[in-house]
Amino acid sequence: MSPQHPLCRAIEPDLLSVAVREAGPAAAGRVEAHVAGCRLCRDELAHYRALEGMVDTLRRAPLRDDDATLARAQLASRLADLRSRMVGFGIFPSPLGRILIARSEQGVALVQYLPPGGDLPAHVRRLLGEDAVEDRAATEALRAELVEYLEGRRARLDWPLDLRRMRSDFQRRVLEATAALPYGAVTSYAGIAARIGAPSAVRPVAQALRWNPLPIVIPCHRVIGSSGALTGYAGRQVGLKQRLLAVEGVKTVAARDDFRVNRAAMYTMVTGDREYCVPTCGSLPSQSLSTLTLFGTREGAEAAGFAPCTSCRPDLHPLPA
Repeated sequence: MSPQHPLCRAIEPDLLSVAVREAGPAAAGRVEAHVAGCRLCRDELAHYRALEGMVDTLRRAPLRDDDATLARAQLASRLADLRSRMVGFGIFPSPLGRILIARSEQGVALVQYLPPGGDLPAHVRRLLGEDAVEDRAATEALRAELVEYLEGRRARLDWPLDLRRMRSDFQRRVLEATAALPYGAVTSYAGIAARIGAPSAVRPVAQALRWNPLPIVIPCHRVIGSSGALTGYAGRQVGLKQRLLAVEGVKTVAARDDFRVNRAAMYTMVTGDREYCVPTCGSLPSQSLSTLTLFGTREGAEAAGFAPCTSCRPDLHPLPA
């Protein structure tokens, strides 16, 4: 803690004593009065209490060995594990509505769109558990970068990630393949299934993406149906998916209860090739989207490392803007 106000510095010892339940009535009263009007100290008190709760759990846990050196090592290991699982979070407004960003010692652990209204504290507890602590200061830089991305001023979110919320090895493989999709590009659920060597697992791929704990950061919005339909996102919020794709230069058209990507208006790259084409090049019109990656712009394709096709020359004959 590094509070700037003299009163905050003066009350810090009392915060600690209140957190460990050793404060006298006078100190407890001072802390109660101070944190009622100071968010930074209120957040710090919550941190101290969370740590004290974890340490208290360790105190009551039996050690397996009476050797003092081994016991200290076991305690240190448990403390390190508890610290790595501590989560701080911030809730912020964004162009897509309220978003929760949670991070642990290992990295960003959760990005979540929050519903309007409702019992927000209970919702956050269900997502993160009872020991999570609001820490807007620790997540403010992440919020700023996310807003830059949503406003089209940033093409990457190079955040360290805590992937322990992955539900299975299969989901991890799906999300790793999805994370490799370039900015401004889309492929199909069948395309992701093919990339992970499970071409028949289209439905499981869709379910794995449905439970993506890190939307936007792991860009599941870049995965669409084989027909070009967006098909869904964050529950039934397909409009969010359309807006994210629009930020990246991927144009969509409205369809019944959905949006769809028009392949005829997208530059096209065959999986494994290093060139991008206009969509009418060669056999591309007859190929399944499972074998293709579509780019909204030439600039996006070239930024991802692809060169113009030497046959159809999209650099000389670009698609209409």
